[in-house]
Amino acid sequence: MTHAPRIRPRRLRSSAAMREMVAETRLHPRNLVLPLFVREGEGTREIASMPGVRQHDLDSLARELHAAAAAGVGGIMLFGVPATRDATGSGADDPSGILNRATTLAVREVGEALVVQTDLCLDEFTDHGHCGVLDGAGGVDNDATLERYAAMALAQAEAGSALLGLSGMMDGQVAHVRAALDAAGHTDTALLAYSAKSASAFYGPFREAVDSQLVGDRRTYQMDPRNARDGVREVALDVAEGADVVMVKPAGSQLDLIARIAPRVDVPLWAYQVSGEYAMIEAAAQRGWIDRDAAIAESLVAIRRAGAQAVLTYWALEVARKESSR
Repeated sequence: MTHAPRIRPRRLRSSAAMREMVAETRLHPRNLVLPLFVREGEGTREIASMPGVRQHDLDSLARELHAAAAAGVGGIMLFGVPATRDATGSGADDPSGILNRATTLAVREVGEALVVQTDLCLDEFTDHGHCGVLDGAGGVDNDATLERYAAMALAQAEAGSALLGLSGMMDGQVAHVRAALDAAGHTDTALLAYSAKSASAFYGPFREAVDSQLVGDRRTYQMDPRNARDGVREVALDVAEGADVVMVKPAGSQLDLIARIAPRVDVPLWAYQVSGEYAMIEAAAQRGWIDRDAAIAESLVAIRRAGAQAVLTYWALEVARKESSR
């Protein structure tokens, strides 16, 4: 005699309404941050490896900012693409540089509606493409770079940025920048530390997006993707130095690291769904190999389910609009 099962998990999957009622993880526009690239000069430029993403000029940026605010996106992260670069990335802390002008514009246009965030790193501004100042042997000089980060932080704070994204992975960067900001009276400017940022293969399209000049790699300062304990340690150090938010990057290939870190920190934990993750789904969808919308939603839910409170994603505007209309 066959005994029918008494416990049936399928009961809670029986209808769309039931599935919605018992869903453990949800996407909400306020949990999404939209990265935006702003180029110097007039006109926009498509990024071939990231379909649907472009380098904006200031006019196009303003339109995108208002669209993000209307959709209820939580924030935007600005990246500058300058016309000229030099060895020390002098355009990064120039008040008239493209990133700082874009920040001022963003604060004026949508600063009350969403969190204006800025990338604090030199890689977009250096002619060698590294995230810091080089020493005589061609390596990145950690401590000299901290001084450049401090100058960049002051410029971004004075432009009105509410949250500075320290993405360079220099030792001591959070403490150094925090001290510089506080000494200048910018005690309310928050710091987002890209704490567990790996030297990932998934950054390729981003290099096109910012016209990166990098030759070689960043393995001497970004984490080895094989090392999870290193990520936990980096997060703990950044929290101790005063980070207001910590981040794991990339998100999709480090879900285990997000899950490991989430219960260990008492500050918000975010994650960055990077350019390569975006490009893979878009490319596969264009070929008809996967359901694009379902894959986007599933990838973001996985990041949130792992423990990230917010996600930087190039689909932020699209997903926010869909979630707002539900």
